[in-house]
Amino acid sequence: MGLRDPVSSVSSGLKGGEVSRGSRTQAWGSRLAAGARVTELGIVLRRGLDLGLLLLGLSTLLFLLLRATGDPISALASDDATPEMLAALRTQYGFDESLPIQYAKFLGRLLQGDFGQSMASGDSALSMVLQALPATLLLAFLAMGATIMVAVPLGAWLGSAPDRPAQRAAAAVVYVLQGTPGFVAALVLVQVFAIQTNWLPALGFAGPRTWVLPALSLSLFLAPKLARVVAVNVDEMMRQDFVRAARAAGAGPGVVLWRHVLPNAMLGAVALMGAQFAALVGGAVVIETIFAWPGLGRLLVQSTLALDFPVIQAAALVVAGLVFAANVITDLVFVMLDPRLNITEAR
Repeated sequence: MGLRDPVSSVSSGLKGGEVSRGSRTQAWGSRLAAGARVTELGIVLRRGLDLGLLLLGLSTLLFLLLRATGDPISALASDDATPEMLAALRTQYGFDESLPIQYAKFLGRLLQGDFGQSMASGDSALSMVLQALPATLLLAFLAMGATIMVAVPLGAWLGSAPDRPAQRAAAAVVYVLQGTPGFVAALVLVQVFAIQTNWLPALGFAGPRTWVLPALSLSLFLAPKLARVVAVNVDEMMRQDFVRAARAAGAGPGVVLWRHVLPNAMLGAVALMGAQFAALVGGAVVIETIFAWPGLGRLLVQSTLALDFPVIQAAALVVAGLVFAANVITDLVFVMLDPRLNITEAR
């Protein structure tokens, strides 16, 4: 029996170890990817159950609160309506029945997707809400897009060197803007760009020129908050070991900031982006009212003033579903950005 070359033995052992480690790495990566898919599926299923419970609770709360706010028949009828006319209207809309019977019929119609007809116009309440929905979604996407395009680069620049005089001055301006209400920015923009210069229209929904001021008003309100969160996260990431390693490897300041630091800093900002977008989807009531924007927020105000119960209920439930969907998407983005996070850690 011949002797084995010790060098060959060591080389074979090293190669075998490398193959073994590579196999373990591939297996670990496969398990991680499979775990991420299972986690995402679990998020969707769990959130679906939560959505059902949320809509049930919200519909019950709406039913009780709306009937405690006032008599919609009195608001609907004319001033010279006789008691017989009021009684006929109550019978027509089912308000002459006991509260439990009204609630049972209300839930039964909801389960069939029937939100009723508007008491003011007679149109389908759900159709009115769905007609206003595209305008609200358009405003939400425009405002959120402008917010991200401004706040992320600004926050990265502020956090990259927070002690420099230029960054300090800019951070002070951002801090002041963060406390400025959105309607103040809207009124200033209208005064400057619509009244004094007549560059942009202040009202309506007639094309891209009418979209600028509402979206910009919301963006000026949202961007300072997001910029500050990004700046804090970037400042924290700049102190990490991987940044020093990247610099030691010869990476320049721009490469370090935009390729290494910012992607890691964005994980914390995603939560705020999701919350801001959910708020926008819910309808920017004040902004939509100022600019006569035909969205959900304005529809909710009008229907509330008219005590139009079916439209209020339909709008509130649709908004709740959209906000819930926005939160689920935020959770899924967390998992996709870092599969090691489960949903509890992400939220």
